[in-house]
Amino acid sequence: MIGLKNKKQLNNGIEIVNLLKFLIPSGIGVLLFITPIPKDGTLTIPIALLTDVFMNLFAQALPQGVTLMVAFSAVMSLICKFTNLTLSSKNISKLFNVSTPWLLIRVIGGIASLLVLFNKGPEFIWSDDTGGLLLYELAPILFTVFIFAGMFVPLLMDFGLLEFIGSILNKIMRPLFTLPGRSSIDCIASWLGDGTIGVVLTSKQYEEGYYTKREAAVIGATFSVVSITFCWVVIAQVGLPHMFLPFYLTVALAGFVAALILPRIPPLSKKQDSYNNDNKVEEKPIPQNHNRLTWGLVQATNKAAQSKEFSHYIRKGINNILDMWLGVLPVVMAFGTIALILAEFTPIFSILGTPFIPLLNILNIPEAAEASQTIIVGFADMFLPAILASSIESELTRFVIACVSVSQLIYLSEVGGVILGSKVPISLWELFIIFILRTLITLPIIAFVAHMIF
Repeated sequence: MIGLKNKKQLNNGIEIVNLLKFLIPSGIGVLLFITPIPKDGTLTIPIALLTDVFMNLFAQALPQGVTLMVAFSAVMSLICKFTNLTLSSKNISKLFNVSTPWLLIRVIGGIASLLVLFNKGPEFIWSDDTGGLLLYELAPILFTVFIFAGMFVPLLMDFGLLEFIGSILNKIMRPLFTLPGRSSIDCIASWLGDGTIGVVLTSKQYEEGYYTKREAAVIGATFSVVSITFCWVVIAQVGLPHMFLPFYLTVALAGFVAALILPRIPPLSKKQDSYNNDNKVEEKPIPQNHNRLTWGLVQATNKAAQSKEFSHYIRKGINNILDMWLGVLPVVMAFGTIALILAEFTPIFSILGTPFIPLLNILNIPEAAEASQTIIVGFADMFLPAILASSIESELTRFVIACVSVSQLIYLSEVGGVILGSKVPISLWELFIIFILRTLITLPIIAFVAHMIF
């Protein structure tokens, strides 16, 4: 990557050229994905800022772009399934040769996108509260995030940053969360940017053999947190923007406790500690003549020394983008549309929320019956509970609902759909179980804090 010929070494034997190969690309990656910058009174990251600029420039064309990609994915997958068509590129061929269930999901996503774009078919499919919400508001965000995340994720993964951070934080992440230290990068990128960025990072590292099935599932269902920016939107929607700081601290506390418990109970604890296609990247022990910092630096520079030419990373970035556009967007459109239709036009989520009424009464939450309707609906979309809660009179109840909706983490219209469309080994049923468990773990903590505040 960097055309330096100087073979001078530091005292610990690290070549300066490899140190620069580690520091420069990794530094750019940290700047883009992890460095907080102020925007409109809150914090964001440069990748999110780039996403906003891109969306403002191409806002009118993004729904058409999403529809094109989702429909193209469905058509090409059908052709590959029912003909003898062979594609020259293995990477492209892998995108379209999918199993029958995933083919069905892509077809549903393609049909839903077309119906919404052209306002055809039953209104419950393309209304502003169902398919219209996805195609015109959520999917364009994903479409754009995937461009920048897909292109720049190699800066975090391929030049030694994860090896460096992993060596330093492994002693913390293992005992607390049963995870390798490198997973902390996934968490930070999600926290400051967007949960989908964390899922992308996790999926790619799982594919390359850095995480086991269990570790990838734990990170995807525990660390793909909602960004600070979106948290502000949620608390403002329930009419409590002045409560942002106690709201966010409460979410952080509840999320931390959930992250301690969930990896140790089913279904996550039952996941196998085996690697994707047995493609394990060995974690080397720290030699006696090194501490965690110096050994992390050695591992980072060794990784950086293996870096390839610039064109390789351009191709890799394009493959990442296509993988997410053609593989993830159809899942989000299919599952998200179905979930929102059920939430808006059927009583199923209200019925499912009924068992929570006694628990809410025990926790002394006012307007428990109204609050119960918001709990399960968060599985469809994280913003729906905040919308429903805005009509509730009790500030305490609105605060609790806002905190719970963010702490639940798994919602099909975005993060849940992205997880299902990625390589992270979690099924739809397991996602729902994790969603319920997160609710049961975090709700009492949030209620306790809420009673202290109000």
